[in-house]
Amino acid sequence: MTLLDDRESLGDPGEADRRRTASGTHLSWASAQPFVARPRPLAGSEESGVRWRDQAVGYARSVASMDLVVGIGVIGLTLAATSALSLSSVAWGVGVLVAFLGMVAVARGYDRRVLGDGPGEFQAVLRAGGLALAAIALVAVALELEVPRVLVASQLVLLVLGAFVGRHLLRQALHRRRSAGESMSRTLVVGDPASVEGVVRNLRAAPHHGYQVIGICLPSVTDTAPQVGLRTLGALADIPQVAYDHAAEVVIVAGGELSGEPLRRLSWALGRVGAQLVVAPGLVEVLGPRVSLRPTAGLSLLEVETASPRRRMIAKSVLDRVLGGLILLAASPVIAAAAVAVRATSPGPAFFKQQRVGVDGTKFTMWKLRSMYVDAEARRTALLEHSDRDGLMFKMLDDPRVTRVGKVLRRYSIDELPQLLNVVTGDMSLVGPRPPLPEEVDGYRDRVLRRLHVRPGLTGLWQVSGRASLSWEESIHLDLRYVDNWSITMDLMILWKTGRAVLGGSGAY
Repeated sequence: MTLLDDRESLGDPGEADRRRTASGTHLSWASAQPFVARPRPLAGSEESGVRWRDQAVGYARSVASMDLVVGIGVIGLTLAATSALSLSSVAWGVGVLVAFLGMVAVARGYDRRVLGDGPGEFQAVLRAGGLALAAIALVAVALELEVPRVLVASQLVLLVLGAFVGRHLLRQALHRRRSAGESMSRTLVVGDPASVEGVVRNLRAAPHHGYQVIGICLPSVTDTAPQVGLRTLGALADIPQVAYDHAAEVVIVAGGELSGEPLRRLSWALGRVGAQLVVAPGLVEVLGPRVSLRPTAGLSLLEVETASPRRRMIAKSVLDRVLGGLILLAASPVIAAAAVAVRATSPGPAFFKQQRVGVDGTKFTMWKLRSMYVDAEARRTALLEHSDRDGLMFKMLDDPRVTRVGKVLRRYSIDELPQLLNVVTGDMSLVGPRPPLPEEVDGYRDRVLRRLHVRPGLTGLWQVSGRASLSWEESIHLDLRYVDNWSITMDLMILWKTGRAVLGGSGAY
């Protein structure tokens, strides 16, 4: 029985629309053998390189080993620093480490599907810290034990931070290998030409995610292939056979050509092939925090969050006030020294204030250390045509309005530090889109207005993705991605990357 015959036997009403030219006659996707086992037509060069499938288990073991080594170091250092080397304190240290590692496993922190890509493994570490604290508290209450609270709390905090750093280092090494073509998953992208083209281009732009596209399948082999430099390996009806012949590890379905019962049958067939099925639902830039699966009436409904939960908003506000206040306190000597340098090297005040547009269009006064001469605003109009940026944002690599001290302040973002006061007072957030000028907002159209949906930030997604090196359209793209998908974990990751970008002075002027 062929695939088409099998569909007809079920009375599939959409069959007439799916009769397309394929490479040959194929077995039913629901059969025990949905492909013909034959020698795979792979060139030696295609098979070269270590695949992620072969490395995933080893990488998970490396992560677990790193957590263990970091944990032993943390427990040892905290015990030595507090001079708490009694048998009881050592036992508590071992208990904290075991509880933490166990909860990382419970939170799926060693799951190969979340390791090396995305925020999932860092979220698992955060959850593990909270779960370990709860587990220790419950055991202490049940057994009526006296807990050395300061010691246990400090150990858990350092364990979480240490696990973050260790995983970050391992991930950086993995991303370098993937940039060189190693540790990738052989990927087949299938669907209509336009959807396939979009998915392929996005995957190629981010090789660190680990998808190596080896070819595409279109609704019909006679369809015009998108200009992405890949072979059309077959039609949709050929997917199981193509996946088998080319040793595909992942099949990504794009667009609406395959859905419902055919998609279900394809999952059965790919299970026989040994390939993963990934569906690109077409929800552009809508990521994990906003999407959840809701099984209802025998259907798998994809629920998209349309507004951020109140608890997440409160958590972000608390993070801004507390962490922003601590950073402002720590940065005060740097701000004071920079202010003295500004006043000593150019006439005018040390600080510069400017009206900016905040959340939902509200205006506020933003503070900065002055990095330009006092007549900078008057000279701005004459320099607009020399901007290095397209779109509405004005930037110049060699801006003549910037003072010598100002160049140093800008390179390391020291001039931005007074904005921590705006963060503490609630006008800004630590992380968010940059606060625009009123004249820039006057030029906003359509989707760009979405930038004003959240509080502007001291740093943001585009600042850690290229800073001033990005085009206007790329900056808007990243800002909208943040507005639609922000989470506390994402904020913490952006803050971490901001520190690295600032210390390196990359993309700043």
